[in-house]
Amino acid sequence: MKENGVFIEMKRSFILMIPMVLLLAACNQKASQTTTGSSSTNSSSSAVVSTTNSTTTTEQSTSDSTATEKSQEETTTNTGTVTKAHFNGSYYSVQGKYGEVIIANKKHPLAADYAPGENPTAAAAFRRLMADMQALGFGISNSYSGFRSYAHQASVYQSYVNQEGQAAADTYSARPGYSEHQTGLAFDLLDTSGNLLEEPKASQWLATNAHNYGFVVRYLPGKEHITGYMAESWHVRYIGEEATDIYNSGLTLEEYYSVPGGDY
Repeated sequence: MKENGVFIEMKRSFILMIPMVLLLAACNQKASQTTTGSSSTNSSSSAVVSTTNSTTTTEQSTSDSTATEKSQEETTTNTGTVTKAHFNGSYYSVQGKYGEVIIANKKHPLAADYAPGENPTAAAAFRRLMADMQALGFGISNSYSGFRSYAHQASVYQSYVNQEGQAAADTYSARPGYSEHQTGLAFDLLDTSGNLLEEPKASQWLATNAHNYGFVVRYLPGKEHITGYMAESWHVRYIGEEATDIYNSGLTLEEYYSVPGGDY
């Protein structure tokens, strides 16, 4: 019976150990749950921080993008004019249908040192235009007025001021730094007598067909308050392919590209 007594004692010890094992198991489970909960909380916190940072970055990017778009849409010229044209240090321009379009008027000056010379593409198109007009029997001279430097325009303008005063000169001559001729994209046609082209039939043909060569008649009658100058049937400005769109619209460059014009 001693053996049985030992067995009973061992059984009693085993039974007493069960609650302790269960207690330890419960503690371990609780600790595990606490650790898991802590991990989940940390993970959630990380997700919140990550999401917040992502949102902040997105908002900042959106804000920066909006600011950039606004700066591209509007700038202020050195004359205080608010415009959508962009200044690159030499000239103002807008993005046209087929590329960059230089804007030069009383509200958009050119840098004094900007001297590109006669634009080769524009000059070639202008010579074709002259040749075709001559072939049709119009009295067009081979001579013309094209590129003018800042200094040249200053001399031309001052001569008109000396003759008629500044107020009158400003209606038909650009001040230095404001002339389209300085861009190398503008040309004045002359008749065979060396005068600016004003003959009615030739002027009408030019107004109707200049766009086929990439040109627009720049200063239209009835638009003086927009262009800043009296009508000039002889002055054409090279635009390129979009000249046809402008011609068909019946608008000036200022109206077509929505940029300020008028007086200084």
